[in-house]
Amino acid sequence: MILAFLQPTMIPNLHDLAIILHSDQVVLQDTEKWSRKSRVHRAKIRTPEGTQYLNIPVVTEDRDKPIHQVRIDHSEDWIEPLLRSVEFNYRNSVYFDFYEPEIRSDFESATAFDLLLNFNLYLRNRIFRFLEAENLPGFVLASNLNDYNSDPDQLAKNLNADQYFQEPGARHYQRQGKNKSTIKFKHPEYRQHFDGFEPDCCLLDLLFQYGPESFRVVDDL
Repeated sequence: MILAFLQPTMIPNLHDLAIILHSDQVVLQDTEKWSRKSRVHRAKIRTPEGTQYLNIPVVTEDRDKPIHQVRIDHSEDWIEPLLRSVEFNYRNSVYFDFYEPEIRSDFESATAFDLLLNFNLYLRNRIFRFLEAENLPGFVLASNLNDYNSDPDQLAKNLNADQYFQEPGARHYQRQGKNKSTIKFKHPEYRQHFDGFEPDCCLLDLLFQYGPESFRVVDDL
């Protein structure tokens, strides 16, 4: 069995998706401590100058808690500024007008979520649905595993994994295993709506530009 140990990112990117596609099952490490350096509360988007992050604020006193206990800070007006950033940077994308109403509705629905994890899982399912990538390997939350261990090598052993991958570029907030595998990943370059190409943008970038043709990029993974 091949496993992927990933954190429940706000919106995955193509490298995340490649790891998922190369795995039999994904373990979302929601019991690990929240980190401001992680992508649990933020997602990278394309801008005229390069990139920037969309951010979901978290309750200050929850910042030392495990991810599955972290709450969204609804005392701050963050949804409209986030949506304005999305509109400003993507309004000229080919499929922006097609997907914007649903993406807007999805983010506005965040008011119904107390926990960041639950909202992330909702966003994850929605983005994969838009990309017609619903038939992906299943995932399990670490908080639902009786034999979870924060040591990736021990966790792989506990779950009888022959091989495992970890979140790319996560050494500052995810414990790295000695026996982890690395996929041969070359980031596919696709036509973005600004000149040049910036890798590792979240899947919204691909969706707004390619829409139902996104499979042409995803298939290369």
